[in-house]
Amino acid sequence: MTAKVHRHFVKTARGVSSPLHAAIRDIGRIRMPDRRRPGLAYFLSRVVVGQQLSTAAARSIWTRVEAAVKANGSTVPEFFRGTNARLLRRCGLSKNKVRALIAIREAHETGALSMRRLQRMDHAERSEHLVAIWGIGQWTADMTSIFFFNDPDVWPEGDLAVQKTFRALCGTRSRTKVLKMARSFAPYRSYLALYMWRHLDAPSEAAKKRATKQPV
Repeated sequence: MTAKVHRHFVKTARGVSSPLHAAIRDIGRIRMPDRRRPGLAYFLSRVVVGQQLSTAAARSIWTRVEAAVKANGSTVPEFFRGTNARLLRRCGLSKNKVRALIAIREAHETGALSMRRLQRMDHAERSEHLVAIWGIGQWTADMTSIFFFNDPDVWPEGDLAVQKTFRALCGTRSRTKVLKMARSFAPYRSYLALYMWRHLDAPSEAAKKRATKQPV
């Protein structure tokens, strides 16, 4: 995020609500994470595994998946086949998540996950392409555009954490008002989502710092 974009955010937030303005001002400039390594199939697989799970649970299951892949001398997504479904289930995956991983591997093999092709698409077109893969929904498509393709203007309406935090900071539950307020941050709404996640994580980060602070 450039200094110019951050100034735009601070100025826009001031016109939306005082709590939102304070949150963005206090967090300061943020950077878009780059999660393109080690490839789109890997990224999608990990996102699917982590759906509807806590961060700790998702990390634990993914660690077991990677261990199973390595133990069998395979790779992600090559390992995701029907013949390995039982092994994947033992890692803690549901039947539907196993099916989704298999669909991702198939899409990878057919070239449907061509990064060059998807990079040329806008978010709407890319989403339509991705949700055609079994098990990939709009939320996953949003996360892919934000974190893998670094699209600066994606507003993830399906992310409950983002929406709940934004509504609280703006002081409204009206979906129409929320969308209008978020639209005022275009064409940088992906950064707005990042601010909401960062604000949500702020209390836990502060608690960690207090816990590790040495007594004088």
